[in-house]
Amino acid sequence: MLRSFVAAFPGRHGSLAARGVAVSRPHLITNAQHPRRRCISTNANSDLVVSILGPPNAGKSTLFNRLMDKEANRAYKLGSEKRKGAKMRSTGRIGYRSPSKRSGGAIVTPVAGTTRDRRECVGRIGGTYFRLIDTAGVDGEKIDVAFGKRGRTSMEGAMIRQTLEAARASDLILLMFDARVGVTSDLEETIRWLRKIKHNPNSGSTSDEDEEPENEVHSPDEHREIVILANKLEGDRWASREDGRVLDNLAEVARAGFGEPIPISSEHGEGMVDIAVVIERLTREKRRRMGLPEDPDEDRSKDNNNQMKPLQLAILGRQNVGKSTLVNALLGEERVISGETPGLTRDSISVPWLWKKRPVQIVDTAGIRRGVKRERSNEIEDLAVLDAMRAMKLADVAVLVLDAQARYIQRQELAIADSVVREGRALVVAANKMDLIVDAEYTKSDFRDAVQEQIEIRFPMLRKTPVVAMSSLHGDGVYKLMPVVFKARERWARVIPTGMLNRWLVEVLDEHSPPMQDGRPTKIKYILQTKGRPPTFLLFCNVGELPVNYLRYMTRSFQDSFDMFGMEVRLVVKKSAAENPYDGQSRRNTTTGIGGRQGRKKRAVATLKKTGKPLRKKHKARHYKKR
Repeated sequence: MLRSFVAAFPGRHGSLAARGVAVSRPHLITNAQHPRRRCISTNANSDLVVSILGPPNAGKSTLFNRLMDKEANRAYKLGSEKRKGAKMRSTGRIGYRSPSKRSGGAIVTPVAGTTRDRRECVGRIGGTYFRLIDTAGVDGEKIDVAFGKRGRTSMEGAMIRQTLEAARASDLILLMFDARVGVTSDLEETIRWLRKIKHNPNSGSTSDEDEEPENEVHSPDEHREIVILANKLEGDRWASREDGRVLDNLAEVARAGFGEPIPISSEHGEGMVDIAVVIERLTREKRRRMGLPEDPDEDRSKDNNNQMKPLQLAILGRQNVGKSTLVNALLGEERVISGETPGLTRDSISVPWLWKKRPVQIVDTAGIRRGVKRERSNEIEDLAVLDAMRAMKLADVAVLVLDAQARYIQRQELAIADSVVREGRALVVAANKMDLIVDAEYTKSDFRDAVQEQIEIRFPMLRKTPVVAMSSLHGDGVYKLMPVVFKARERWARVIPTGMLNRWLVEVLDEHSPPMQDGRPTKIKYILQTKGRPPTFLLFCNVGELPVNYLRYMTRSFQDSFDMFGMEVRLVVKKSAAENPYDGQSRRNTTTGIGGRQGRKKRAVATLKKTGKPLRKKHKARHYKKR
């Protein structure tokens, strides 16, 4: 068997030839054929669902980042930090190191068990789009804990349940392992666990209820396929080594019953063609079973034209304030890991969701602590904070979750609110854990007024920021959050007509005219809106700058007139052209008069400077009368 296995690796396609799959390169598309896709449909009914499973530290998140379609998963961002000449406030107590250049993918570190939640995105390989899921590492200890008495309350049990849901919802399971290490006890437990899921999808459930969420579509087990990936095999030297340790490991894994493994290197991108062939074949088979055209681009273009852009919602806050519990309460399921232990969430988990038939992309982020309280030897927390700040920059609305038990807003939470405003996002405050306030005289309205007052003292532009009091653990008041969020997004994206803006400007100038500058009266001629999201307006004046206190007065009046609360209104001053278009140009006639002595002298001096020769005198012809 070993000799036949070595013969199956003349190149990178031997394993697929042994499976009986016709090896051909997938159809690679060009940018001219397909323009940028901002909203790619991830409907599980038509798209192939691919999940990546395996033992800890096998390279799952690295493969996840490589298969992620960066263009489909990214959204616009303001980029205010890159504007030239922009006055930046201090970043407060939000600081993080940037040990590596990341583009929004999963957190990758050498530490085993870095990934905890299941993370979904739009994947793309060649011209095939699919739904990609990254999962936590599966080992024997976690499985024993998950299916034991402590499985319902422990973090390990929650991680295994998330991985189980990913496996049950998948059409294709990519089982990864480190080919240099070989078959370990964790890999054997994972293989044994996958056999149970493949033959009986409900065998791994830790609950007695078999009900599934409405938005979760599980593929039939007879069509589910499991492919083993032998990771960390760069180049071809491993196939010609004398000891043959890697080949022995591959031969041992091939006895698992899932076919021969595909050698890949997720870090260097080797072996991706083999994965592309499998994904493209399964995508066509699934669409054929559903009666859809095999080419997904035919109906994908129709979906993109009719698809509404989802609301990007980021959940921010300190550690252990109930962000993950709030996300689970909104979704109505245990989608992300939550618990009393601070710092459970690491990756920013983005979940597509429909609220009253309106699409929402809700993102659960890691808790943001002060930089001095973080462990500098471990970069995982810094990467988690970096991922949380990136989610904030890509959001339309940011929800700042507070711990109502503290009864006042913390300095760290003020720093987070400052970052939200500086980036130009809309802000909504969620006062969580209101059920822990035992004082009957201290009501929800009292806490809301106190939070709004503290925010207004620190940031006057954030006065009257909407505050929603709730208890996400018991579901009290959670239903009030989403209407407030959608109203905030409508205000944030509002486009005001120019006529209405200039009528408001006339009223403001009549009430308080701008102060004089350099002895000249300041004139604000007109105003227009240059962009929304965030609302930005251009003031045309006869001066280059306006006093800061007068801009604050205009901002306050603007927020009261147009209900622009919970966001920063940007008023940009632009000096208009002077009234006289010829001002500053030299006049042609600078003499004191025709034939004047001073004029002749000036012309002579100018000619001498220009040519170096004196001006010739013009003699007039004398006419004599005939006598």
